[in-house]
Amino acid sequence: MDHRSELVAQIPGLRRYARVLTGDAWAADDLVQDTLERACSKWRLWTAGSNLRAWLFTLMHNQFVSQLRRSARQSAAGVRVDVDNAGHELQASGAATDLALDIERCLLRLPEEQRVVLLLVSVEDLRYDEVARITGVPLGTVMSRLSRARSRLRELMEGRPDIASNPPVLRRLK
Repeated sequence: MDHRSELVAQIPGLRRYARVLTGDAWAADDLVQDTLERACSKWRLWTAGSNLRAWLFTLMHNQFVSQLRRSARQSAAGVRVDVDNAGHELQASGAATDLALDIERCLLRLPEEQRVVLLLVSVEDLRYDEVARITGVPLGTVMSRLSRARSRLRELMEGRPDIASNPPVLRRLK
């Protein structure tokens, strides 16, 4: 298999990951295109025989983080809706056909660093060490984020109240 066909074979996985990462089909397609353009321009940096998939996901992760930082600096570029403020619209409807949409909505409520790890491990079936390399965090952090993401996703899918809106009451003891 030549390099071009290897690259093309990775596009469905990149699109899947980008779609859930961004929560928007258009933004996902743009992210995939930006990732592929970057891969083509940086092709000399990829070591033949190494894991092309992990390299592409690393490029996509870095591209996504750069876009987030850029959009934060350009706050006047558009209106952003906080997922937590639209919580009433994110409740599970109970219909089986809506389950995929409910999962996607709940995934978007996870913190970005937890969502990234969960998607790379669960959807893209990458090993923990590959995810650590892609995200640039230690292996233990990957495992911790994955555990927290799974727990929080389970809570959201079960319709439990949002922890952030009901913080625990702390008492001062002397």
